[in-house]
Formats: sequence, C-alpha cells, structure tokens
Amino acid sequence: MRERSEWQMEKEEISYVLKQYGLTPRFIETFGKVRRIYTDRGVFALKKITVRDGGEFIRRMQYLYQRGFNRIVPVFPTIDGRYGVLYDKYLYYLMPWLPNELKEDHDERHKQMFRELARLHALSAQEVPVDREERTQFYERTMKEWEKDGEFLDGFLEQCEQRTYMSPFELLYCLCYNDIRQALRFSVRKFSEWYEKVKDLEKGRMILVHGKISPEHFLYDERGFGFFSNFEESRLGSPLHDLLPFLSRIVQKYPKKYDECIDWLYTYFKFFPLREEEMSLFLSYFAYPGPAIRELEKIFHAARKNEYRNVQKLQRQYWRLKNIEYIVMRVDEIERQKKLEAELKKDGQYEDDGALAD
Repeated sequence: MRERSEWQMEKEEISYVLKQYGLTPRFIETFGKVRRIYTDRGVFALKKITVRDGGEFIRRMQYLYQRGFNRIVPVFPTIDGRYGVLYDKYLYYLMPWLPNELKEDHDERHKQMFRELARLHALSAQEVPVDREERTQFYERTMKEWEKDGEFLDGFLEQCEQRTYMSPFELLYCLCYNDIRQALRFSVRKFSEWYEKVKDLEKGRMILVHGKISPEHFLYDERGFGFFSNFEESRLGSPLHDLLPFLSRIVQKYPKKYDECIDWLYTYFKFFPLREEEMSLFLSYFAYPGPAIRELEKIFHAARKNEYRNVQKLQRQYWRLKNIEYIVMRVDEIERQKKLEAELKKDGQYEDDGALAD
C-alpha cells in the first residue's frame, strides 16, 4: 500500500480545519503560502503559521481593532469563537478572499497604502521609556563601525591608485568612490544630529510595525477599500522599520528620479509626521551606503576575482546609491525649507498664500 501523498495529507488537514468553521471545501488553489478555498458558502483564504507566532499574531490583531484600526483583512472566528485552529505544529486562520481588482494606476494604489500605513502607525503610537545609557552605547558603537567603513573605503582607494594599470573594477571603484564616501559622511552627520536631539530624552515613540509592507500585502475589496494582510511579522518598533525596507526594495533598479517615492512619503507624513529626530535617523539610515560597502568588502577579500561580475555588482550598487541620493536630497531640502518657513512665520517675517492674496 502506497504512502499518502503530501497533497492528500494537506487536503485532510484543510478539511479538518474548515470543519471547525462549518465549511466544506469543494476546490482548493495554491497562491504561495495562501490557499484559496472554494466552499459551499463562498470563497475564503486560508493561511497557516507556526504555533509560536500564532498567539502573538492574534493578540496584535485584537490590539489594532481595539485602537480603532479596521483596515485589516478580517480573521473569521470558528464555530466556538476561536480565531485560529491548531493542527499539528501550526495555527490555521481563515479570511475572506478579496478580489483585489481595483482599476487604479500604480501611483494611486501606493498612495492609498501609505495613507493607511500612516493611520496604522498613528493609532498604535505610544511613548515608551528608553535607557539613555544603552542609547549612548548604541550611538558610539555605530559611529565606530561607520568610521571603520570609511577607513576601508580610503584604504581600498589608495591600493587601487598605486596600480600602474587598474583593472576595470578598480577603475570603476575610483570613479564611484566620491559618491560612496559622500553618502557615508551624510549618514554620519544625520546620525549625529539624531543623537544630539535624543540624548537627554527619557522616552521615545514606538508604533506597531507591519513588518512586511508591500502592494501584495495591501488588498482591495469589491468596494475599492484597501486592507492590510500578512501581519505575522508585526511588532513594536520605529516607523522606520516599515518605511526603509520598502523603499530599499523599490530603488534597486536602473537610475531614475524617484519622484513618486517622495510623493508616497509625503502622503504618509501628512497623516503621521515624523518628529525631527525621527527624520534625522530616517535620512541617516536610508543614505547609509552599507550594501555597497559590504559588496566591496566581499570582492576585496575574495580569493578569485571575476572582473566582469564584480563590475556588474558594483555598478548595480552605484545605481542604487544614486537613486537613494535623489530621494534623500529632495526630502532633506523639503524639510529644511519647511523649517525655515516655520521660523520666519514665527518671527512674523513670512506671509502665507492667503495673506499674499489679500
């Protein structure tokens, strides 16, 4: 007698889970980690997570609902009121299957996602105590690491310039050096600004981080309303923990002016403005050329050198650096202009558009 296939075993699991909801499966489709389940009572999405993560996941959902944030793909309760079904080492939970067929352009979909992300952060924001000594240690440790990065970049440049004939990779590095070094200097300066603003503060702002912001995790229902899904990696943290990973993925393309990213950010800032210290830290982390430096270190220490591939890798990192530079410089310019206008207005030297119109 042959052993049951993995698919047969999964069907048995799903049938058992759906029975707890009073549902009978008729057809099942797989979309990554989600199963689309056609049942006698409609179409549903079924997902499983580890038991370890399951308890926290349910608590975070309840926390957001209590705070008044309802733009989450709802989790259905079982017949006996549970928000998940344990089976073996996993927790299954059931949601409606959203059509996600909103006919909007790419930019508008992202703006709506950033508006709702700002609302999620605003409704979950709280002030938490911060250990000033730990913060100082973190600052000093980070500055030492970034100082070592600068020494590596300078040393590598010296070594390349001592060559009688540079390799294509070495030549490209020498051409890129000033931009990489400038990005590091900017990061250090903004990081120092952040520390000066927070070193005497005893509290900091924390929000519930989604953990995996993406258009694939922001789904639309038939009315055109957007809902976040995939909260398994959510946790308390800084707003930067949602913003930076998303932006870092977006800019890993050919060089261009990412004005749409700036629009998305200021859509977010309109509903949840970053504090001055948060903005300094955001610009510092985003500008930091860590990926380029780590790639250079790997190439520097490699036993065998593949010139063609190394040039490609450095070129991609350089494009990413320039894409980030454009966004960071524009945001920094906008923030400096806003600060100047606020100071002039405070001193009575600035008239708004309404006053000028009069």
